[in-house]
Amino acid sequence: MVFPDNAIDKLGFSEIKNLIKEKCLSEPGKEMVGKIQPQVKLENIDKFLRQTQEFKDLLLNDAPLPVDHLYPIKPLADKAKVEGAFLAEDEFHRILLSLRTVFAIIRYFNERAGLYAHLELLFEHLPIETKIVRQIESVIDDRGKMKDNASRLLLDLTQQILKSEQEARKRIDQVFKQAQNNGWTADGNLTIRDGRLCIPILAENKRKVKGLIHDESATGQTAYIEPEEVFHLNNKVRDLEFERRREVIRILTELTSELRPHVPLLLSYHGLLSKLDFVRAKALFAIDIEAEMPELSKEAEINLINARHPLLFINSKKENHPSVVPLNIKIDQEDRVILVSGPNAGGKSVCMKTVGLLQLMVQSGLLIPAEDTSKVGVFKQIFADIGDDQSIESDLSTYSAHLSKMKHFTEFATARTLVLIDEFGTGTDPLFGGPIAEAVLEALNKKNVRGVITTHYSNLKVYASNTAGLENASMLFDNVGMKPLYILQIGKPGSSYAFEIAEKIGLRREILESAKNKIGKQQKKVDTLLVDLERDKKTVHDTKVSISKRERELEHLRKEYEELQGYLEENKKQIIREAKEQARQILKDANKLVENTISDIKSVQADKDKTKGIRKNLQQAIDNHTEKNVKALTSHVEVDETIEIGDWVKIVDSETEAQVMEVGKGNNLILALGELRTVVKKNKVVKLKGKEKAKVVKKHRNISMESAADFQPEVDVRGMRTEDALRQIETVLDRAVMIGFPSLKILHGKGDGILRKFIREYLRKYSHVSRFEDEHADRGGDGITYAYIS
Repeated sequence: MVFPDNAIDKLGFSEIKNLIKEKCLSEPGKEMVGKIQPQVKLENIDKFLRQTQEFKDLLLNDAPLPVDHLYPIKPLADKAKVEGAFLAEDEFHRILLSLRTVFAIIRYFNERAGLYAHLELLFEHLPIETKIVRQIESVIDDRGKMKDNASRLLLDLTQQILKSEQEARKRIDQVFKQAQNNGWTADGNLTIRDGRLCIPILAENKRKVKGLIHDESATGQTAYIEPEEVFHLNNKVRDLEFERRREVIRILTELTSELRPHVPLLLSYHGLLSKLDFVRAKALFAIDIEAEMPELSKEAEINLINARHPLLFINSKKENHPSVVPLNIKIDQEDRVILVSGPNAGGKSVCMKTVGLLQLMVQSGLLIPAEDTSKVGVFKQIFADIGDDQSIESDLSTYSAHLSKMKHFTEFATARTLVLIDEFGTGTDPLFGGPIAEAVLEALNKKNVRGVITTHYSNLKVYASNTAGLENASMLFDNVGMKPLYILQIGKPGSSYAFEIAEKIGLRREILESAKNKIGKQQKKVDTLLVDLERDKKTVHDTKVSISKRERELEHLRKEYEELQGYLEENKKQIIREAKEQARQILKDANKLVENTISDIKSVQADKDKTKGIRKNLQQAIDNHTEKNVKALTSHVEVDETIEIGDWVKIVDSETEAQVMEVGKGNNLILALGELRTVVKKNKVVKLKGKEKAKVVKKHRNISMESAADFQPEVDVRGMRTEDALRQIETVLDRAVMIGFPSLKILHGKGDGILRKFIREYLRKYSHVSRFEDEHADRGGDGITYAYIS
């Protein structure tokens, strides 16, 4: 499909595969990455892309997939397949750990049935055969060693060995102590020689202790002796150990025989782990390069929107360079071949390689760093001519190597072929290279091929501008600052800026003038026209950018205006309603005040001085009431009040007090109503101040104290499913945060450690948990987690 073979390397696809291999957890996964090849069947490409996209979504938005142990099962299953063979203890332990991982993965997806439809295809109809695990667990412990009670004989032999070793140690201690008392020993304690425990005896006393001499010191002054009576006991231990080893082999052989019928299922489990590791690595790489799944098309077309070269993007992230300039390019039935021209080091080759590499990635089931609105078709062939392929062995010069590729392209290319050619026509005399390149381009165009071609040849630019199916494009260049912009502009050819670049480098003016005089007048006019066009394009581009920026600012202002208008509209009705109510209250109070005043005047029988005093009191009451209501109305108009975390507010609709827990995006507030949380718009609440706030805080503090009195800072989720456990923990955590409790004890048990892992992942994301740790080893160890609340 790809010609020549080294085009894969020159486009950078081999580097992509190496980066994905680094994400794999197992050797089988790495082997699968090494076998990645572009596909031509649309349904296969779609399936591989969707699996990668689903795994990417899982990694970013779901609980971690339990992939703790991905040991390769296939070599062990192949070994177990042979009659009479047996697996060692550590091999059974690796199978056990891998099977636990497999079953945890299957349960993980069963709990999310339908959510990851394409990933579920990897293990469709694959059963959880717990019998295999039970058989292994009855023999092998969690350290990968055989259990002493794997058989009655093994237990008996183990106990005999232990008893004999204790007896031998007791006896040698007695002999050593006696020899010390007699002054026969050299300096030092008991020591091991030839795997036997020996006593260091002075050479002149070695005949006084009956036993076997295993070694002597370098000076010959010390002999290391195993006492005679201990020698017989050690031999007995050795015999028992041989017998125990025979029993261990018998048990392992029997266990292997029980495993043998399940070998096909084990191989299926191996395939699942390998594929999951493979897809996981692709998804992790996609996250690194901020990749998305483009829209697939049955047609031979490409429409890349804001695409970036993945290798350049990774390097820019590592070195903190400015972000990679995105590429926008469209290849379809009308514009089949894009002819890219422009200055050296302006990004022409990167543009061409980006198209080729992203096409290879998509057809290999890899997500690409481009907008998900991009559209990519399927090509049956990708032909590339990049770099210098001269060969001494094949007697090929640079130009001969280019021509041999052109021969292959013109003979075998079809409408389903993507052609990528860098520096088309170079390597020979431009006087002849240009026309040959034009003839090749004409032949390729007749075959309706698709492609990207870079060139400096003017005759190719002219040919493209006059030929249907071909489209000129150029890499923009700042001819004032004399630097490339790395932006592809479709529709016009670009100048090579040879004289401008030479002048910037510092080539002498007389040399430049001489060179200008040597080129034809027509060519000079064409190049000058191209430079002018380039300058005009840059001006137009800058104007577009400025207009676009202004439009975004105006749109932002329009949205703010609409939000403010809506806010005022909502509050206007509320203010009018409250004003009417206050007006009714004012009238009621006024009527009462007037009636009381009239009554007072009558009671004093219209006495002038007393009446004057009563009227004065009436006027003062009116003034006080007016001032009070003006302040009340003013306080209600303060709608643009700053609300921060910890403030107390009143919800207008329900007259309920609540405390602000978070200030969300836009106008959203997350409020705490006791142990519950709710989201309310900022314009639906009134901030409490002064005495009103103090009253509410005191009331809620009393409630919190009563709540804290019966609060138990401990939650037991042992035996629960993951979702139920996390829900229970969230409820208790929220309550602990509300009443200000400093810590929470979570009992989850040890088991396989899966529940513990999910709980700790959840705690890391809970903003109020400052840290967490295991309980002391004597009181439960890693079966209990303490979460500390800030």
